[in-house]
Amino acid sequence: MITSRVIALVLGYVFGLFPTGKLVGKAYHTDLTKEGSGNTGMTNSIRVLGWKAGIIVFFGDCLKAVFAMVIIWLLYRNTYPDAVKLLELYAGFGAVLGHDYPFYAKFKGGKGIACSMGIVFANDWRMVPICAILFFLAVVPTSFMSLGSLAILSGLFVQTIVFGQLGFLKVGAQFLVEMYVVTGVLTGLAFFQHRGNLKRLVSGTENRFQPGSGKKSK
Repeated sequence: MITSRVIALVLGYVFGLFPTGKLVGKAYHTDLTKEGSGNTGMTNSIRVLGWKAGIIVFFGDCLKAVFAMVIIWLLYRNTYPDAVKLLELYAGFGAVLGHDYPFYAKFKGGKGIACSMGIVFANDWRMVPICAILFFLAVVPTSFMSLGSLAILSGLFVQTIVFGQLGFLKVGAQFLVEMYVVTGVLTGLAFFQHRGNLKRLVSGTENRFQPGSGKKSK
C-alpha cells in the first residue's frame, strides 16, 4: 500500500503540472503571470480575460485532479477495493501539489482551489452542493474570492469527516483517519497558499472581485 500511495501522489503531481492558465492566457496573447495578481488560476483569469477564459481555466484545472483520480481508480479498484478512495485522494492531493508547486516554474504556481474542487467532484459528488453554498455565502456579500475558496476547502474537510463517520465514503474503517488527515493537510495547504490574502483581509486591504471584460486589465 505504501508504494500505491506514492504512485498515486506522483501521478497526481504529473497531472497537476499541466499549465492550464498559461495556455489559455497564451490563446488570448496574454501572460497572466504579468497581469492582475500574477496568478494563473480562475480568479485572475476572469479578472484579466473575462468569464469565458476563467471558466475554461477552472474546468481545466479541475479536470487535472479528476483525471488523476479516475486513473488511480482504474488501477486499484480491484486490488484495493477498501482503500481505493484513499488512493484517489492521494492522487487528487498530488494534482494540487503539482499545480501549486510546478518544478518547471521554480515551484511557484497557483493556489489549487479548482484542483481541489476536482477532488470534491471525483471523491463524492454529494459534497458539491454544500461546498457551492458555502462559496456563494462567502463571496456574494463580500466579493472576496479568497473567502469563498477557503470556505470550499473547509466544507470539504468537515464533510469528509461527517461522511466518513456515516459510512458514505466507501472506504475501510482502518483508512478513515488517514483520509481525514490527508484532507486536513489539503485544507491547511489552501490556507497557507492564501496567507497573503488572509493578511490583507485582516488589514482591510484585500482586493474585491471585479470581473474583467475579456481584455487585459490591472
